Amino acid sequence: MRVISYNLRKHAARGELEKLVESHSPNLLCLQEVDTEDLPRELGPLHLADATKLNRLGLAIFYNRERFEALSTKAFALKRSLHDVIAKPAHERLLGTHLIDRVHDRELVVGCFHAAPLTALNSLRRTQIRAAHEALDSFGSTLPTLMVGDFNYPIFKDHLSTSVQETGHEVTLSDARTYTRYKFFRGHFDFATSIGLDITRVTTLPQGESDHLPILVTANYSDTDRVDTGSIETLKSDDETSV
Repeated sequence: MRVISYNLRKHAARGELEKLVESHSPNLLCLQEVDTEDLPRELGPLHLADATKLNRLGLAIFYNRERFEALSTKAFALKRSLHDVIAKPAHERLLGTHLIDRVHDRELVVGCFHAAPLTALNSLRRTQIRAAHEALDSFGSTLPTLMVGDFNYPIFKDHLSTSVQETGHEVTLSDARTYTRYKFFRGHFDFATSIGLDITRVTTLPQGESDHLPILVTANYSDTDRVDTGSIETLKSDDETSV
């Protein structure tokens, strides 16, 4: 399967989406910082599964209806950073979709993720990532799961990889950096985590109007099915609706 993830920088790169889909033929498209009130239902062969509702600049997932059937979609709030509490830019930082892959007769979970901004600590982002994996497990704890998006994690990725691997997931970076706005923080901000899947490559696509570069994730189902290792300990938040 081919999955594109793109942070549109406050919807600035909206005009690139049709060409992006036409040029790279993704089966799935995951968007961050998209104006959810200015989204088409269709982007070429892709159909809108859902978008977040509680923040105008949010998340959206599109899928190819010939390849997939969407069973359910849900947005999740994650533990908030101080920036979130003060500025309230994004209440829902994860959007998940449960799909049936018609080609392989398999179920699949896809998550579109946007971590807390750089003003937050890496430890908070690790908490959000771990909680996001737990939230996606609510669709089915043994299902292959792919989470893509803007992780806002420019440095100390070895620590992140170790933390993610503790829950059976893997971190896969792209072949080139994906963020260019600030010289000091240039790096791999946009990447993928997965479980029950083999990521064959993550390609950084050419830059457009956004300060983030889109990525194209190519993945296959693992030969070995995912095993339920038990639920991850719930991570408490200062928001009762958070996970």
